[in-house]
Amino acid sequence: MAHYDLEEQEQIDSLKTWWKMYGNLVTAVLTAVALAGVGWQGWQWYKNNQSAKAAAIYAVLEQAVAANDGQKIRTAAGELAEKFGGTGYAGLAALQAARHSFESGDLKTAKAQLSWAADNGRDEIRDLARLRLANVLLDEQAYDEALKRLEAAPTAAFAARFNELRGDVLVAQGQPPAARKAYQAALDTLSGKSGPGRELLQQKLDQLGGAA
Repeated sequence: MAHYDLEEQEQIDSLKTWWKMYGNLVTAVLTAVALAGVGWQGWQWYKNNQSAKAAAIYAVLEQAVAANDGQKIRTAAGELAEKFGGTGYAGLAALQAARHSFESGDLKTAKAQLSWAADNGRDEIRDLARLRLANVLLDEQAYDEALKRLEAAPTAAFAARFNELRGDVLVAQGQPPAARKAYQAALDTLSGKSGPGRELLQQKLDQLGGAA
């Protein structure tokens, strides 16, 4: 038993020596890990809390849309953009508000709301906002600005629509060769697919003397 005690004491002495050398470092690492865990949990709670608040405001916006209450729509969309811009609800709200503004004839406000969604929205929301804004700019004959909104590569789901709209803008600018390339790129994206959208694209290309 004494031999066991001696070995045990030697192990303890070794641990003491090791701890003197590295104890502070281990403590610091463990503290950092613990704080990181607490920080992560806190961040997750914050994100969930923000999302829940944003969802409640978005529900108010949807009710306002159903009631055609423009003031409430603008207020809710503005609050989401200002306080909860990092959530998906803010981008959706901007699109909803822009549509109402456009249908109400308030084109200036609609453009501002679409610009916000195009600059701050995520993925499909961002791309849809860019498409809608570019369409508005095309109607206003602001061709260069419309093309600028279509410059950055969209998500795959919107690639064909971006190229088609780019072609429409280039046609309006009087640039048939460039428009033909854009339409062809859109058709290439739809390779193997059929439907009214592809037929319309083919018609646009044919009118420019192109071939798919």
